[in-house]
Amino acid sequence: MFTIEHEFDSTLITLVDDEANTMLQEDVVINAFAECVTIEQYDPRQDNVQKITLSMAQLRDLAAAFNLPEGSYTLRPSEQD
Repeated sequence: MFTIEHEFDSTLITLVDDEANTMLQEDVVINAFAECVTIEQYDPRQDNVQKITLSMAQLRDLAAAFNLPEGSYTLRPSEQD
């Protein structure tokens, strides 16, 4: 399950781990701004929120990586659009 909310300066996506018969993980909160994307998840072992910030270029590369075999890649400008 997930939710989408449009804030003033970002889009907020929350991923809820609701799979049956699995060890459930904490919610993942993705906040998409014009210049970056943040990913946050509460860590109950450390009792704090872990946060990762990706640039738009890193996010583009991550999306491309899901469809590529093992290796090292650089996207050409025509692939970035």
